[in-house]
Amino acid sequence: MMNDGVNQSLMISGESGAGKTETAKFAVQYLAALGGGNVGIECQILQTSCLLEAFGNSKTSMNDNSSRFGKLIEIHFTAAGKICGSKIRTFLLEKSRVVQLANGERSYHIFYQLCAGAPQALRERLNLKMANEYNYLAQSDCLVINGVDDAQRFLKFMETLDIFQISKGEQDQAFAMLAAVLWLGNISFHAIDYENHVEASNDEALINAARLIGCEPHELKEALSARRIQTEEGNIVEKFTMQQAIDARDALAKFIYASLFDWLVEQINNLLEVGKQHTGWSISILDIYGFESFKKNSFEQFCINYANERLQQHFNRHIFKLEQEEYELDGIDGVKVDFADNQECLDLFEKKPIGLLSLLDEDLHSPDANDATLANKLKQNLNGMACFKGDKGRVFGVRHFAGEVLYDTNDFLKKNQDSLNPELIELLSSCNGQLPQLFAIKMLNQTLEPATSLDSPNQSVSAKFKGKLFKLMQRLEKTKPHFICCIKPNRKQLPGMYEEDLVSQQLRCSGVLEAVRMSRSGYPTRMTHQEFADRYGFLLLETNESQDPLSISVAVLKQFNMLPGMYQIGYTKLYLRIGLIGVLEDRRKQVLQTGKYTDEANKGSTLLTAIIGLQSVIRGCLVRKHFSNSHKLIPSRSKQKLVRENSEANDIPNEQSSAMAELQRRVVDAEASLGQKQQENATLQEQLQQYEAKMKKMDEQLQQSEAKMKKTEEQLQQSEAKMKKTEEMLRKQTAPLQASLAAAKKSEGSAMEEVGGRENGVSSLVKEFEQQKQSFEDDINKTTQPASNMNSYEELRKLKRRFRAWKKDYKVRLKETKAIVRKHRHQDSDKTRKKWWPNRGKVLQNCGKSPS
Repeated sequence: MMNDGVNQSLMISGESGAGKTETAKFAVQYLAALGGGNVGIECQILQTSCLLEAFGNSKTSMNDNSSRFGKLIEIHFTAAGKICGSKIRTFLLEKSRVVQLANGERSYHIFYQLCAGAPQALRERLNLKMANEYNYLAQSDCLVINGVDDAQRFLKFMETLDIFQISKGEQDQAFAMLAAVLWLGNISFHAIDYENHVEASNDEALINAARLIGCEPHELKEALSARRIQTEEGNIVEKFTMQQAIDARDALAKFIYASLFDWLVEQINNLLEVGKQHTGWSISILDIYGFESFKKNSFEQFCINYANERLQQHFNRHIFKLEQEEYELDGIDGVKVDFADNQECLDLFEKKPIGLLSLLDEDLHSPDANDATLANKLKQNLNGMACFKGDKGRVFGVRHFAGEVLYDTNDFLKKNQDSLNPELIELLSSCNGQLPQLFAIKMLNQTLEPATSLDSPNQSVSAKFKGKLFKLMQRLEKTKPHFICCIKPNRKQLPGMYEEDLVSQQLRCSGVLEAVRMSRSGYPTRMTHQEFADRYGFLLLETNESQDPLSISVAVLKQFNMLPGMYQIGYTKLYLRIGLIGVLEDRRKQVLQTGKYTDEANKGSTLLTAIIGLQSVIRGCLVRKHFSNSHKLIPSRSKQKLVRENSEANDIPNEQSSAMAELQRRVVDAEASLGQKQQENATLQEQLQQYEAKMKKMDEQLQQSEAKMKKTEEQLQQSEAKMKKTEEMLRKQTAPLQASLAAAKKSEGSAMEEVGGRENGVSSLVKEFEQQKQSFEDDINKTTQPASNMNSYEELRKLKRRFRAWKKDYKVRLKETKAIVRKHRHQDSDKTRKKWWPNRGKVLQNCGKSPS
């Protein structure tokens, strides 16, 4: 980081129970020791694991201290390389573990630590009991971990809270929230009518939970037993069934615990906040849940394994894909390693509109959807994909990079929605406690966020998780990555035991074997020609100033007898095999310490300086001797001749000064050339930064455009759904009119047999109905066409109002016409009866006569 000026990242991968959390601790300890500057900050960074593990780790069937959330620890440094602060980002806390446990597993450590180690005064304030008396904790028949003292861990947890300067008042409120969650699990419900409606029982659990939250028992009882539904006539109170009441209670418990976890992380970040010394340099350590495969895998394992697929793709991209692309672009041949690409599995999760995540979110908006229909829908749409496997009932399988996993869709939809009734949010906002109010305000603020925001409650859990995962990957792409793969030695969690099959499977699935082959057949060390020449060029015994960086680099390698197979020369870089850079670094260190090769390199220039000095001394002696002899032997020599000889003698020192001037001129020219090169490098660097800024701006604009297009697409889909619903309603409303018209036609037919003069009224209504029906259908078809604009919904509303007005008028006229038809039918019936009745009398009279 200090040498290259590039932020670094360390990604720790491996199966659950492989040791990722402990490895992350070692990495933090190493960086704290290496960048020691502020003892307080270093101590606090090291102590974060105590708080986060208590609230975010639990015992599973595969690991006694399994992280049930993901975290990215960013450690920031000053310009001098000293730690100046830190920030922790968390991902997808497994909230369902608070209320639902598998047999043999535990909930989060803090619950058991609180019940075992809370002081007497705190126990009395919280009315705290032992862990086995709380339903949320006792349901799994696992309350302790072998070799772990929960009471002792709680004392250490309290000390760590003091290190992070969390006040006693805030600590008491946090413990009250934890106790409230436990008491919520003990709240029971009883039926109040024959329709299976229930309400919460007025027992100890309800009273204690209400007191700890800060509300009245009857308020909590009402919020857990019913909800209000807004209608046009006003609010309607709907009583809960037993399952609805249990879901509401569990949702409140999960919300309180998750909000408390976020609050704790926020307190930690506030204390570790980067100060004014922040330079932008950082090293990030990613510790995220490993690949999981249990006997029964649910929504949590679905999200966890999806995250591991995305991280494995990041590993493949940097270790294999980018490596081979760099070799090809720089003209390096003969380096290619086949590896297992998991892009097909990622497409199975992320493909739109037919992918696991898209289909899962789609069923949230379907009122008839349930866990069984979800499983059938997945099988119908995805059976053709290579990584998908349909199974019996509600089970489906996914072929991950680490193996096949079967998922049970039971509670998938409920966990993906994770909704909280507005009555419960309103209850928390009216509580006396500071933390419940804070949690409610945060939730209410999120409701004001746009529907596409990751913090919006309208977003599903899977959509939020996918968005945060993509943000994480974008952050990691801006750093130079380093990878640590943790290998689980055995399935029994025992030391000193090695299962060869298990280890081999992990090495194959994680891509470690391919990475080793790539490293052995490739060139892991690479430097530009200029960098190599600057760092090792002075090792040459014979220097030539006119040589370019490439020639210097080749000369250095030949001087040390490096075999041609140990390196390759690319267009821009020099590629070295494993171990070669170590030889050069050892020789460089030796030269810098002894100066031996430096003297030999400068031998020529030193000898030249000595010769010039000796010549100047000899010339001076000769001139002085010559001058003395001239005075003794030829005293009568003319003054002019003597002056001439002196001037010739003086030319010898002038020769020396001219040589020195020539050397100085060369030095000045070299410095000027160096300054020019530095200026050119600065200009190129500035242009590169401008180019990167333009590219970043273009990326942001592209992301904004994609977001706008997505929002427009969603609005169009909503408008089409509304138009379709309105069209269906209009067609349903025309059905009674068609029935009435059919009745009118029948009445008209019976009346026309005897009353031919009254057919014009009904016929005109029939003709009008057919014309209006055809007109409305044409208008609807035009409005609901896919190519219509966004104003089609308003046009459809206007069409609906026009239809209602015509329908009202038409029904009045149809009613009047039917009344007229009935009236004339009665009149004609009476006339017929009167005509028939006298004939009947004559017949009877004739019948009474005796035959003649």
